Amino acid sequence: MADQMASPSRSPSSVIRQPSAKMTEKLLQFIWKYRYFNQQDLTLLSGETLVIEFPGEENNHQGPDFIHARIRINDTRWAGSIELHLLSSGWDKHGHAADENYRNVILHVVWQEDASNMTRNIPQLELVHRVPGMMLKTYSEWMNQPGFVPCERSLYQVEAGVWERWKVKLLSERMARKMIPVGSSLRRNHFHWEEQLWWMLAGNFGMRVNTTAFESIARSIPFSLLARHRQQRIQLEALLFGQANLLEADFLESYPQMLKKEFHFLKKKYGLKKVFEQVHFLRMRPENFPTIRLSQLAGLCAENTNLFAWALHCESLTALRKKLQLPANDYWFYHYTFDKESPFREKIMGRGMGENIIINSFIPLLFAYGNMHPDKAILQKAWNWMLEIRAEENETLGRWKKRGIKIKSAAESQALLELYREYCRPKKCLDCDVGKFLLLPRKNTGAGGT
Repeated sequence: MADQMASPSRSPSSVIRQPSAKMTEKLLQFIWKYRYFNQQDLTLLSGETLVIEFPGEENNHQGPDFIHARIRINDTRWAGSIELHLLSSGWDKHGHAADENYRNVILHVVWQEDASNMTRNIPQLELVHRVPGMMLKTYSEWMNQPGFVPCERSLYQVEAGVWERWKVKLLSERMARKMIPVGSSLRRNHFHWEEQLWWMLAGNFGMRVNTTAFESIARSIPFSLLARHRQQRIQLEALLFGQANLLEADFLESYPQMLKKEFHFLKKKYGLKKVFEQVHFLRMRPENFPTIRLSQLAGLCAENTNLFAWALHCESLTALRKKLQLPANDYWFYHYTFDKESPFREKIMGRGMGENIIINSFIPLLFAYGNMHPDKAILQKAWNWMLEIRAEENETLGRWKKRGIKIKSAAESQALLELYREYCRPKKCLDCDVGKFLLLPRKNTGAGGT
């Protein structure tokens, strides 16, 4: 509540201006929140003096833009809410005069005044002449920047400490975002953690091209069925290849003929439903063909029944890496597809693929488990593994590197992927710690680092 119930009077102004093309409501809120404007000798449009003791807390719910603010007008202190608009006429245009949610507004902050008569007599502060022109120019350039990231020409100015703190927050945000679909899936399967890991592993084995198809295959084969046939790798491969619709041809070689026969028996015995998602071979390296990945996935299932329970107690990232160094069936050492022989090559899953599976399957599920129980030791282990795993390599991360950004671990590569996807690409520069730092009015301190 305000310390005073009556608002100080303001004298009308005859000056009518048009809003700046560079200013947006989001930018105006950002400027107010971080006080990125000249606060010396502040005066209201009424001529009264203003001191901002606290600009308020951002309100993400219905009502004014900022709440719990504290200001001093002349010698009177006020406590309440603050509303911002590009033009002062926004108050009446948005219907705030008749809205009870805005009864506690003690200050109307505007970019420019364009209305001299308001329904309610509220003190107004105009900021158009108090914001550094360089900030507006920089922000406008960012919004029109067609390059990789809006601020890429200024990245060298960001101090190392800003980068380090922001990467930690970004990684936390990424893990929290990944936990949302995981949590939803766990609720649907009654928190069967082993089954959830099975679905996630299968999707991860499918790579980007076959993620959806592989997860559909996994969901069509209950975990209990996998466990029942754990010691029969041929039957596991028959289930996976059959549900992938890869055993429908008339084969010439004995291995696919055997798989087809096994699958027809198992499909009838367990009443398995057809999977309509098709696996794809196009635009993939032969080592990543779905045939090779399905055979390796069958090998992982054959070796491990309760893999999530094992991962919970595993303290060694090396041990987990070793479990994922999986060979395909010997048949695939001479093949990439059924009935088509190729020169000998062992099809053992490499360290890069294994670490990709750890990053995208094991670690998100461990984070989910550690948060739901809660278990700080599990959370710390997952965090430590992210720091220990080497940085990933892909096109987006390569573009960060070209701009001088160092990426030392998977924790940093995941953070930078989150930064690009959630902040840079949608140009949410005002929510980004790097953007805030670069927009902050300050003397040039020279190049920073990452």
